[in-house]
Amino acid sequence: MRRFAAALAAPGLATIAEIKRRSPSAGDLRPDADPAALATAYERAGAAAVSVLVDERFGGTWGDLRAARASASLPLLAKGFFSTEDDLRTAREAGADAALLLLRDLDDTACARLLAAADELGLETLVEAHDAAELERAVALGAPVIGINARDLSTFDIDRRAQLDLVALSHKVVPAAVVVAESGIHTRAQGAGAELAGADAILVGSALMRAPDPAAKLAELISRPLVKVCGLTREEDVAAAAEAGADLLGFVLVPESPRAAREVLPVPEGTLAVAVWVGEAGESAAHLDQVHPHEDGKVRGRDAVFLRDGEPVATHLDLPWDEDDREHWARAAATEGRVVLAGRLDAGNVREAVERVRPWGVDASSRLESAPGVKDHEKMRAYVEAARS
Repeated sequence: MRRFAAALAAPGLATIAEIKRRSPSAGDLRPDADPAALATAYERAGAAAVSVLVDERFGGTWGDLRAARASASLPLLAKGFFSTEDDLRTAREAGADAALLLLRDLDDTACARLLAAADELGLETLVEAHDAAELERAVALGAPVIGINARDLSTFDIDRRAQLDLVALSHKVVPAAVVVAESGIHTRAQGAGAELAGADAILVGSALMRAPDPAAKLAELISRPLVKVCGLTREEDVAAAAEAGADLLGFVLVPESPRAAREVLPVPEGTLAVAVWVGEAGESAAHLDQVHPHEDGKVRGRDAVFLRDGEPVATHLDLPWDEDDREHWARAAATEGRVVLAGRLDAGNVREAVERVRPWGVDASSRLESAPGVKDHEKMRAYVEAARS
């Protein structure tokens, strides 16, 4: 596996951080962007690779790619509307490790020719698809790195649900390929949604270029753990949890629970709703299901599994119902894969829990309440701040 693909396929969710001064759909984003300074800052913030727009419609030039190459050592992706071998040669000479190939603009013969030419030049590619037909073509062409764009480049409309369905499909039909979710990612939860669908990496552009500090925004997007507030029953508590910065919002659909909700309430854009069940998942409007086993005499069994469209994507580790376990954090730290840590967490202990366990996510409920199912907004804010710090 070559440098660009290897950087994206590393453990965890990788990020391609983009440099573009403007967008045809959004207009000017950062007209005074300094590619050299941004590439350096992105590298320090943890980007796996940097994408540089070299097309004038995005305010870009080949000089921007050269400047980024002179200042940063991580892999660079040249983005433009490339259709000839000369385009790829120019990209390679300017310092690119990879170049974008848009299936929207290339038929299979042309794309195959460019893939072969890139290989001869020692240049990797990101073959971009937008719909199922284009994904099928990318797979047939043997593209080693496939991008799934949530944005329709003809209408500029974003459809993240369709994107994530294609990401999940690509992960199943061609597991050896590196899959990148592109466009429409502005929050940690949206990035996590792509990760749980099977994306190896995300490409983020406008969200970074609009931010006062693009590198700080990048660091925030890739930071872990994700923060879940569970046991929500009221719309005002949902809004307060999201405003505090929670990524995952949990709704207990178990009538016997003291925090039972009648349904999954609408959640703000940029967050993920989690439906909590005992036994098996039912139908709901949630993005994810959290399913605990039955246990005689108790509302729920101890641990749970996170499901996305019925597929396991993370392990939820909790304390026994109304019991303690001194080895709980040690057990969680020794568990492989994505771990969501729960069990009487609050602002007073979540930071230590994160340091000791290094979980993918943390989950709190009862200690954030003024009464069962009624959240204390100040406790939620303090918990989220401590978890994200």
